[in-house]
Amino acid sequence: MLTIGCHLSSTKGFLHMGREATSIGANTFQFFTRNPRGGKAKALDPADIQAYQEYAKAHEFPVILAHAPYTLNACAKEGRTREFAWETMADDIQRMEQIPGQMYNFHPGSHVGQGVDAAVELIAQCLDQAMSEDMTTTVLLETMAGKGTEVGSRFEELRAIIDRVKYPEHMGVCLDTCHVYDAGYDIVDHLDEVLEEFDRIVGLERLKAIHLNDSKNPFESHKDRHEKIGAGSLGLNTFLQITNHPKLRHLPFFLETPNELPGYAEEIALLRINYKE
Repeated sequence: MLTIGCHLSSTKGFLHMGREATSIGANTFQFFTRNPRGGKAKALDPADIQAYQEYAKAHEFPVILAHAPYTLNACAKEGRTREFAWETMADDIQRMEQIPGQMYNFHPGSHVGQGVDAAVELIAQCLDQAMSEDMTTTVLLETMAGKGTEVGSRFEELRAIIDRVKYPEHMGVCLDTCHVYDAGYDIVDHLDEVLEEFDRIVGLERLKAIHLNDSKNPFESHKDRHEKIGAGSLGLNTFLQITNHPKLRHLPFFLETPNELPGYAEEIALLRINYKE
């Protein structure tokens, strides 16, 4: 079964997101834990959580993906910015523990001139402070496009962070199709080779989710501008190869394309029709 969803607004709660996902043919969803530009998170409603868990079980939602705010930068130069990252991540993970066994994704950050090695150390320190041995949430490092001083555009950087953290058993990777293509991994013409490289460096067992996004940019542009499925430089066939690939088809897929709900519904239907059960 194809597990696919899109990014939904969390302002009305988990049950609303579950129902909204079902209405567009999805069986999972992604959401921001708080305002994507940062700020205090809305208090969780225990009744909403219980109602969502019952709904998710009835509608066979295997897993959902929380996304950290974009302002989180665990490898910033300024101590207060790093402290905000740690406080936010720790709070987000504790909130996700209210629905056990889910996933939490974040952008590794930008080293702003400090260098990748220093960034890896700072990101790992943040994770060590935010995570715990008995947590059930899996924390995902997102692959990045490599614009500016972004960390995470190379598989080696993701592996270095995982190797450094105290609880690597709770770590994984979310592969963003737009980002990796913009970063220089040719998933259009050499998908198998890219997966082999990922397996050799990180390990395919660490790959827990995929963001399905076409790109407005050409290959290896090191930018980050998402496009609708089939309307960008990756093309529809690339996404059909990914969702049907024997090493990927079991993963949850999340659309972050520039769409409203009707557009997401069309993309989900298109990918479902072309999924080989």
